[in-house]
Amino acid sequence: MVEVFITNVKSEILSIEILQFLEKNYPQVEFNFDLEDFNKPYPYGHSILRIEVKVIDINSIAQQLKSKGIECELLGYEIYLYNH
Repeated sequence: MVEVFITNVKSEILSIEILQFLEKNYPQVEFNFDLEDFNKPYPYGHSILRIEVKVIDINSIAQQLKSKGIECELLGYEIYLYNH
């Protein structure tokens, strides 16, 4: 299963820090960031956090991100349509 969050993470340094934090707390999960263009305010200017695992607790991961001050939202069809 692959889930995709949009986030407000703008820097490579912060993305590495967040990936290390998530990998420590969820060692069975594969995470990666794509840093995007930030010419628009969040959520339309954003980065992408991909999460790949067989079974996933999205709410738990979202809470972990929010505990680190990261804004995040599960990418939905509505946001995709607005951006394309």
